[in-house]
Amino acid sequence: MSLVLNPYKEIERLNKIILEQAKVISELMARIDRLEKPKNSSNSSLAPSHDIARPLRTKTLRSQSNKKQGGQPGHEGTTLQMVENPDQVIEHSSIYCTCCGSDISQVQAKLLERRQEVVLPEIKPLIVEHQIFQRTCPCGNTIHSEFPSGVTPGISYGKNVEALAAYLSVRQYVPFHRLSEIYRNVFNVPISDGSLVNIVNRVAKRAVPAYELIRKRAETSKVSGGDETGMKLNGDKGWFWTVQGKTFTFIIASLNRGAKTLDDNFPNGLAFSVLVHDCWRCYFKVAALAHQICLAHLLRDLNYISECYKLKWSTHLTELFVEAIEFKKTLTKEDYLKTSIHQRTEFEERLTKLLIVPISEKHPIAISFQQRLVKYRQHIFTFLYYHQVPPDNNGSERAIRNIKVKQKISGQFKSLPGAKAFAILRSVIDTAIKNNLNPLIALSQINAFPC
Repeated sequence: MSLVLNPYKEIERLNKIILEQAKVISELMARIDRLEKPKNSSNSSLAPSHDIARPLRTKTLRSQSNKKQGGQPGHEGTTLQMVENPDQVIEHSSIYCTCCGSDISQVQAKLLERRQEVVLPEIKPLIVEHQIFQRTCPCGNTIHSEFPSGVTPGISYGKNVEALAAYLSVRQYVPFHRLSEIYRNVFNVPISDGSLVNIVNRVAKRAVPAYELIRKRAETSKVSGGDETGMKLNGDKGWFWTVQGKTFTFIIASLNRGAKTLDDNFPNGLAFSVLVHDCWRCYFKVAALAHQICLAHLLRDLNYISECYKLKWSTHLTELFVEAIEFKKTLTKEDYLKTSIHQRTEFEERLTKLLIVPISEKHPIAISFQQRLVKYRQHIFTFLYYHQVPPDNNGSERAIRNIKVKQKISGQFKSLPGAKAFAILRSVIDTAIKNNLNPLIALSQINAFPC
């Protein structure tokens, strides 16, 4: 048995070992939690494609409703209606008696019933030839006319042919090889894959002024939502960003996921906007009137904490967020100035109490989540103070989801210019849809302008 010469130093050494072991134990416990109860699309912000094993039943943040499935009372359905003046009428009338065989073609026929069908005529391309002439005035001056803008030497594709290619590629996600097949087999217009790429790029170039107008609308919007997602770029990594609102969608293709992308496109920030986002730190660097972090993301994180630890704290916080969201639905514009003040104060006080509740070291994920809420405390209930601000970032997620659909169909973007062309055209298309405009007509009108 060895003799301890300095018991104080030995105690200090042992305490140090104990602290190091406690840290390792805490890290291992957290790892065990992650392995036993992994995050997936039902309890976090992970995409369904990242699920190791799909949950038997995907959890939803929506509360159960007593409404029946299907169309609700007051919903106006749509159905195919017959027209009074059809384009073509085919009469089906017997001219012989089925009993005696007599000729009854001269007997007056009586209409019994009408039926109509919608058919598509065979599509044939219309070739339009443009001719220019010259005339010589008696004074000796010779005048010659000019071809319309966009009519190139030889033969070229018309503006509506180009606009349709951009619409099918960007709005309907048709890959260029299949788009070439559609033009050949459906429209009887043979266009190669490479020519279609050039056509879509030309339409995107003509759409740049409209794209810039959308960006300016985002700069002056009172409410904006932001989100970003990764993209495959010829085997490398890139990013799509969106800044969107009720009447606009602005999409950016970039190689950067940092604040530089937003700084380059919005050098003056979004000074008039309440910016709604998922708490990604880049958004807090944008100069904005206020910020609102997405409560849907927070509720999914709380689902995960409840699954891991069964804490009453996470249950109470979930109830608070859900009650605040439901309360928001009952407010009118006038309520923000008067009747909701007391209720908002109550929500704020309940949140403050929950953020100071002590959480055991056995629950590190809950501690980390609580610390994050404390850090972004002032951005949790912003939606209760502004009428048009939503409590979630679902609008931005819907805007950015189109990029994922495009990638799932086509695999990847081959170049950054091609990704930027998609971002420009998708911004125009989604903005047109939000303003109840036909996106194909919008592209056709834009494509009528010269590059």
